[in-house]
Amino acid sequence: MPRPEDAPLSVSELNRRARQALEQDVGEVWVEGELSGVSRPGSGHVYFTLKDERAQLRCALFRTRARFVAAPMRDGDRVKVRGQVSLFEPRGDYQLIVEAVQAAGVGELLAAFERLKTRLAAEGVFANARALPFPPRHLLVLTSPTGAAIRDVLAVLAARWPLTQVTLIPVPVQGREAAPAMISALGLLNRQQALDPTRDAILITRGGGSLEDLWAFNDEHLARAIFHSRLPVMSAVGHEVDTTLSDLAADVRAPTPSAAAEQLVPDRRDLGHRLERLAERLARAQRARLDTEAQRLDHLRARLRHPGEVLAARRRQLDQMAGRLRRAVQARLVLERRREQHLRQRLALRSPDRLLDQAGQRLERATLRLHQAMPRALARHRERLGGLARELQAVSPLAVLGRGYAILEDERGRVVRRAADTTPGQSLEARLGEGRLALRVTGVEADVDADNPGAHGGKPSKR
Repeated sequence: MPRPEDAPLSVSELNRRARQALEQDVGEVWVEGELSGVSRPGSGHVYFTLKDERAQLRCALFRTRARFVAAPMRDGDRVKVRGQVSLFEPRGDYQLIVEAVQAAGVGELLAAFERLKTRLAAEGVFANARALPFPPRHLLVLTSPTGAAIRDVLAVLAARWPLTQVTLIPVPVQGREAAPAMISALGLLNRQQALDPTRDAILITRGGGSLEDLWAFNDEHLARAIFHSRLPVMSAVGHEVDTTLSDLAADVRAPTPSAAAEQLVPDRRDLGHRLERLAERLARAQRARLDTEAQRLDHLRARLRHPGEVLAARRRQLDQMAGRLRRAVQARLVLERRREQHLRQRLALRSPDRLLDQAGQRLERATLRLHQAMPRALARHRERLGGLARELQAVSPLAVLGRGYAILEDERGRVVRRAADTTPGQSLEARLGEGRLALRVTGVEADVDADNPGAHGGKPSKR
């Protein structure tokens, strides 16, 4: 039979005693760690997890204290918190009731994320910006088959554009096996020859979570696999404030899974409204065109006359034109006859026989004048020629030679004017009034009268 002190405790009693023991034994402490899973419900309280490499600690920062905290409190931030160790009795959760929060530096995960992001950006892994087909013929969704993301995507696609074929590629989206599974699925899809990059697209998505929950999408190899994908890739991971390396490496990023589905396909309701507006515009244009053509038909019908009436009018017009043509021909004949008569008169006045007679008469008169003028002109020219010959004879050097003078020339034909221009033994030639003499200089004497240009030094002799 159990003793009274061994009577079992209720769960609430045990949790109450544990809470009292924790609060009395540990009390208020400072704890440093990395923030994760920060949540701010509408009550104004802040709930988060403080962790290090080996353990995690649930924390609660109530509204009365949260308004005095200046630190931004984002996932990945490293902080120091002061609080009371306690236990939440209804669930038996061990927790820290936080009183104050101080920033302690960037968390290790966030620092690793920034380093990897900088390196991949420098390598150009985030340079993809291909346009996705709109809408895609075949959409391949890489996500968890049981998550809320696939339900949101399918719901939006069904409401907006149910014509797109959707294929779910089930992969884990959290944990160590998530990144290798997604890399393997991407490789398999890119090897499918039936998929066309201009008509098909890949969507990688999952719902929100802490930095640790989304860490698989910060895998370096997954980012490179997305960058090298033959098919265009859209990434929609977490909430709008979450940014992963997969988002940066993809061609297009969407803030949420639902937003991704909205970006991928048009809204059939908007298209329906647009078609209705276009149909109304087409109907109005048709009515306006029919009215215009009806008015044109009425106008043409009013202008249309009986064929017999038209033929009669054309016959009258033809008769008028025939009369005008006859009158024009007769007038032209009269004009041409007058012109022919005028040309005949001009031709008679300028008959070739008459012109030949006149030219023959002028030629006879000119010949007579020429015969009369030629003897007189010849006599004048002979008289003038005789005078010029006499004048030339008077000044000719040959006339001087005829009076007994001679002209001496050296071997080069130059005239010798001074005895000093010759040397003994030099050959000279003497030009007389009649004939020439070959001479040789035997001696040279100086000229007594140097001013007399006619004196010759030396005694020439025959060879």
